[in-house]
Amino acid sequence: MRHPPLFRFVTYPADGFDVLAGVNTGDPVGRADDMVPGDIYRLRRAARPARLAIADEEAGQVVADTSEAGRPGEPLRIVDCHRFMDTAGQLIELLVLDRDTAQGPARHILPLAALSPDQEYELIDSETRAAPDRLADIASVRFVAGTHVTMSDGRQVAVEDVKVGDVLLTRSHGPQPVRWIGHQTYRATGASALVRITAGTLNTARDLWLSPQHRLFIWQRTDRVNAGRAEVMVRAEHLVNGDTVRREDGGHVDSFQLIFDGHEIIYAEGIAVESLLVAGLTRARLPDSLTLDRQSSDGGTELELDEGALGSDAADKLTRASRGDGS
Repeated sequence: MRHPPLFRFVTYPADGFDVLAGVNTGDPVGRADDMVPGDIYRLRRAARPARLAIADEEAGQVVADTSEAGRPGEPLRIVDCHRFMDTAGQLIELLVLDRDTAQGPARHILPLAALSPDQEYELIDSETRAAPDRLADIASVRFVAGTHVTMSDGRQVAVEDVKVGDVLLTRSHGPQPVRWIGHQTYRATGASALVRITAGTLNTARDLWLSPQHRLFIWQRTDRVNAGRAEVMVRAEHLVNGDTVRREDGGHVDSFQLIFDGHEIIYAEGIAVESLLVAGLTRARLPDSLTLDRQSSDGGTELELDEGALGSDAADKLTRASRGDGS
């Protein structure tokens, strides 16, 4: 049975993040009931990050195919959200995920900001109910205020001016009305730090800021990434090269999520990007009353290229490919 990945996040084994000093000295990060505020944690130098790929299935989330951590099909549970303060006074959130294996449960941590073995982290508090919401925040794709999207009549309209019922141009289904719009102001740091695609890269009309998990649809005139097909989807974070595509950490941003009756490819700053996919992970931030006519179960995963398949400088290769530049 296939388990196509919808999301990929960098995780560590829980035993790689343990108490350096305090009540639970020597214990790894655990469940909220076992954690004691004021304990000092550290990331072990031997701890190795691994990408955890997550699939959405009827029974819930499972480890997806191509995951570096776990085995495909193993059930996953989002169990807690812990908040820490580093020695510089920065607040860092960390999610705890449990994976059910044949040998028993295995625990992972998903930090929402970078962890360093040279830092100490004081536990501030823990919350169980907030964990699904925080994972939904980093899984949900969003557009920042000022981003221009293409309406069905060709007009370019700032996303903050779009209203429910307005009709946008979609690649696969022509004109489609917006069913729901989410608005959120959040700190664009750590796992939520935006990806900036500079004007001209991938044929953008202007600079385009996307969330890291946001996928772009690219039609290759020449197959420069050896995908074996013209149509590919790529996550924004996999295009980062430190030059024409950069992660921009810091600050508060106004963001908007667009939902249609189905998962759509729309146009932002002139290029094709996905709308918010309504899936198990992203449902936590959506109203219970929201019902949709047709939501894709795989979200276009058959077209997605993972980081390993892209090779070096994917942004340059795909820009050339979309223009048919074979040189």
